Amino acid sequence: MAATLEQQGCSIIHMGIGEPDFTAAPQAIEAARRAMEQGLTQYTSALGLPALRQAISTHYQQTYGLHVPPGRIIVTAGASGALLLACAALVEKGAEVLMPDPSYPCNRHFVAAFEGQARMIPSGPAERFQLSDEMVRASWGPATRGVMLASPSNPTGTSIEAAELARIVASVRARGGFTIVDEIYQGLTYDAPPFSALSLGEDIIVINSFSKYFNMTGWRLGWLVVPESLVPHVEKLAQNLFICASAISQYAGLACFEPEALAVFEERKAEFRRRRDYIVPALEDVGFTIPVKPDGAFYVYANCSALSNDANQLTRDVLQQAGVVIVPGLDFGEHAAQQYIRVSYATSMENLREAILRLKAYFGR
Repeated sequence: MAATLEQQGCSIIHMGIGEPDFTAAPQAIEAARRAMEQGLTQYTSALGLPALRQAISTHYQQTYGLHVPPGRIIVTAGASGALLLACAALVEKGAEVLMPDPSYPCNRHFVAAFEGQARMIPSGPAERFQLSDEMVRASWGPATRGVMLASPSNPTGTSIEAAELARIVASVRARGGFTIVDEIYQGLTYDAPPFSALSLGEDIIVINSFSKYFNMTGWRLGWLVVPESLVPHVEKLAQNLFICASAISQYAGLACFEPEALAVFEERKAEFRRRRDYIVPALEDVGFTIPVKPDGAFYVYANCSALSNDANQLTRDVLQQAGVVIVPGLDFGEHAAQQYIRVSYATSMENLREAILRLKAYFGR
């Protein structure tokens, strides 16, 4: 709908898509250019370039103080490729996987692709829109095989507190299940020290990506950390499903860990935080309620009940009459979906300010 309106000459501000407005760092682009000039464009190992796996391992040591052997790290075609491999290895026909409602919609589809069943557990502000240990224990049934979490989360921008995540992991472990944690927004955490679920044990499966913190969405590059026992199985799956991640992207990814590139990403992270600190109170001034302040990613999950009882219709009206794209809660689940909208602040401050002016005008504020 937004594209059609733009083709008609309308001015549209996009606050819907989950993609950084920043592009790849200059160091990554230069590394890709060098790789192409040197002819480094052929298949790599299905597990990824050894140098890149080592660089990711070093990153865990330097950022989180964790020793994650490169042998446990598998380079993938984006976080989507990592989730696909994890589900291929762990989800059997009829297996039930617990995840919160709301969640990133593709997560449940990855489970369904392997004939499993995503069981969506309604989660609200009291649980930070995440699963809690109490919810996991209460929901675990005969068919349950594991949990899939995201911290920080899309669509809410909220993280699971470290102590609560530790309790969840302990409960899942006691039941012989698996814990998959999507950490693709972990680099964009604003209010707490860096934390990875990998600190909770070598049996945790973690997904990460070069798309968000490293601003390389279209390069389709990510990674998966698994227990050593799973590596040969995931390697065979990767060989058959993907052969390997893009060689050019892998060489570009290597450059992301150079000190100059990391400085660029930290500057951009500071800008995302500045935008969050603007958009949250600005949306409250418009009339939205923010029940849980987002502590990561670049999303705000806002309650629109004071403005409308139908988030789907509200997002259409705001697009057509105010020229602002926001996303209805129904995109991420069913629980209280008509009460919530997701706003992405992955756009310039200029656009954010203009969007707020348009929303205030639309709602008579």
